[in-house]
Amino acid sequence: MATQEPIIEVENLTFSYSTNTVLENVSFAIQEGDYVGILGPNGSGKTTLLKLILGLVEPTAGWVKVRGNRSQIGFVPQRIAEGKLQFPASVEEIVLSGRVSLLSLGARLGSIDQKKARKAMEVAGVLALKDRLINELSGGQAQRVLIARALCTDPTILVLDEPTVGVDIPSQEEFYGFIKELNETLGITILFVSHDIDVISHESKSVLCLNRTLVCHGPSRETLNSEALEKLYGKKLKFILHGH
Repeated sequence: MATQEPIIEVENLTFSYSTNTVLENVSFAIQEGDYVGILGPNGSGKTTLLKLILGLVEPTAGWVKVRGNRSQIGFVPQRIAEGKLQFPASVEEIVLSGRVSLLSLGARLGSIDQKKARKAMEVAGVLALKDRLINELSGGQAQRVLIARALCTDPTILVLDEPTVGVDIPSQEEFYGFIKELNETLGITILFVSHDIDVISHESKSVLCLNRTLVCHGPSRETLNSEALEKLYGKKLKFILHGH
């Protein structure tokens, strides 16, 4: 029986800003239903890779192939710490705004959009907050609202850029439990960027390590070892997986 094609396939991907090469000759494939942590030092090309997958920028060389189309990707940007949620919009309005990109020219949000938004808020556990202003919420609550905004587009892939920046530790643990549940119960393929090695080793099924080039890609527990981390960060690190 033939193996189903990857949901995301990247081949010889290179991207440069003028003369600064951010990513060079990166190739990998991600299967449907995977939960992938993307790890690397500052400036290693993690966010640029997300932009290339989302189609927000074009590669200098190589290609990215997403099964289906990119409208099926839900994106949660790094926004909490950047203070971009300080405006008077309700939770429901924020979630509904995720449906706008799916509308045809001149169309308005309707009852189907309202139902999709309500369902997304239920799944994300923020329906009770629907009339609250986004800037009144905690960091963890606000991140769930952004997840709901992404979920209301019925994504097959969910992409998160450092989703717990500015979120306290208890809320982070609850958040990652929620993301794992989305992956396991809804089958959504998840990619998330994090600087936290311990989080990636425990939460993700697989890890993709970047430092301009692809350093390693494989099951998290097997791949994240001292040798891989030394290649990734260029120096020896003492790394202990808690719970081992």
